[in-house]
Amino acid sequence: MQTLIPFTAEICSSYVSKRDGETKIGQTLHCYDGQTPLTHALSQAKDKGARFAIIGIGEDIGPRANLGRGGAVDAFEAAMAQFCNFQSNQFLDSRLCLVLGQIATQDLQLPADAKTSDLRDNVEKLDERVIDIVTAIIAAELEPIVIGGGHNNAYGLLMATKAATKRPVAAVNLDPHSDFRPREGRHSGNGFSYAAASGALAYYHVLGMHELKNSQQTLDQLAAFGGKWHTFQSIWVRQELTLKQAISDIITDLNASGLPVAIELDLDAIINMPSSAATSAGIPLIDALFYVNQVARNANACYLHLAEGAPNCHAAGIEAGRRETGQSISELIYSYIQGRTAQHPLG
Repeated sequence: MQTLIPFTAEICSSYVSKRDGETKIGQTLHCYDGQTPLTHALSQAKDKGARFAIIGIGEDIGPRANLGRGGAVDAFEAAMAQFCNFQSNQFLDSRLCLVLGQIATQDLQLPADAKTSDLRDNVEKLDERVIDIVTAIIAAELEPIVIGGGHNNAYGLLMATKAATKRPVAAVNLDPHSDFRPREGRHSGNGFSYAAASGALAYYHVLGMHELKNSQQTLDQLAAFGGKWHTFQSIWVRQELTLKQAISDIITDLNASGLPVAIELDLDAIINMPSSAATSAGIPLIDALFYVNQVARNANACYLHLAEGAPNCHAAGIEAGRRETGQSISELIYSYIQGRTAQHPLG
């Protein structure tokens, strides 16, 4: 079975609205034809100047296996419809980007009445696909930008990073939930606890963790691991410190670790974002953009993971959800790329 559905030049072209005198990102980025062996395609793209590999994981089995609601299946398409129509100009050379496509998940999706145990079994199967494909991307010295899907995929990304770099990972996660729940079978709430138990996760900081959305058991497990956090309430409600101060502290710790850095972001941290667990008590998108940009610019980032986007969960319907989710993800992608290229200028 084909485990990667390619984002071909023909598919990319279908997303682009062309205008005379303009060059859109979708007209010059690298695509994957699906015929060339993956490792060779990654090497070719790198030789042609690519630095970032954008990939989607359209699935909601992880959130459903966590007894949550589904919907996180089509954020990749929504994002590409927006991202491919950004301008390719002096601020972003789109030849830095390879869009690979999506990891195949259709055979793993289960009906609404599926047993929780079956959902969790399929999350494990998905883990294997994520690990295989993302390991190849990092081994080719490209930086994955991963659009989910559930936050369960953090486990596969962390395992892949360890496999490719031969080192454990330091992760920072902007998320109201720590996703450090008990290892009771794989789901979207325990990707980081499984990664910690496997040795793939060596340092973990949760930014914007909601004080009432994490069980005491989870907090105790996270503390026993040595995990750190700044809560949503401490920064945005009580204003005990600024977001800039918190990010500066996190970057200091990340750099002190000497490890490759994973930048994780659960879109349900953002106020009213269509997601698997949308919230009206969230952070502004501009703060999420600042977080991604600053960590990408000032730490040894190896990937960006944008999880839980669910356009069909928008209150105004799927089309409104696609616009909002797609534009937000596209801005986050650019914030990451801009941060990374500012740290390591071309030429």
